[in-house]
This record gives sequence, structure tokens and C-alpha cells, in this order.
Amino acid sequence: MDPVTVDLQPTHDPSASPSPLQAHRRSGTPEAESLPFRDPREVLIHPGLGVGAKRAILAAWVSDACAVENLPNWRKLPGTGALVALDDILDALRALDGGALH
Repeated sequence: MDPVTVDLQPTHDPSASPSPLQAHRRSGTPEAESLPFRDPREVLIHPGLGVGAKRAILAAWVSDACAVENLPNWRKLPGTGALVALDDILDALRALDGGALH
């Protein structure tokens, strides 16, 4: 697997409207748990999230905090408990940066 660099700096997206994500962030709920996504593609196509918010959600899923015990290439998504292959999440992050999904 190719190494991936994740930039966690917020990116301002002027086309994005206020979303439920912003309200949850103020209340202290971790953003990856704010919206119950079951698949990285759902994050990519969500119309109410800017690129920075999408990247933050996907990056949180990549972290060890979502790792499945004894299954290092899988992540359990907060809010839904859905299991997703780590490669699918990394592909979604690449897509945000203009890379093609494989």
C-alpha cells in the first residue's frame, strides 16, 4: 500500500453551507460520530459537508481509535458500527485530493 499523507488543517469551502457537523462540534461530540455514515462514499457525496469536514471524518476513521481488534485492515465506523476496509477509506481520502478511486 502506498503511504498517504493526511492534512488535518481545516480547509475553507465557500460553497458549503452550515451543517449538522458544525452544531455537533460546538456541543463537544466528535465529528466522526455526528453523522451516521456507513461507507466512505457517503461522506464524499454529502452535499452539506465541505472538503475539510469530509477529510476530518475520513481521517478519524483511518485512526487506530476505529481499528477492529485482530483485524488491522478494517475499521468500525462510529455511530453505526459498520465495518469498512481501510483501503476504501484511504481511496476516499485520495478522491478528495483529486485522485482516482481504484
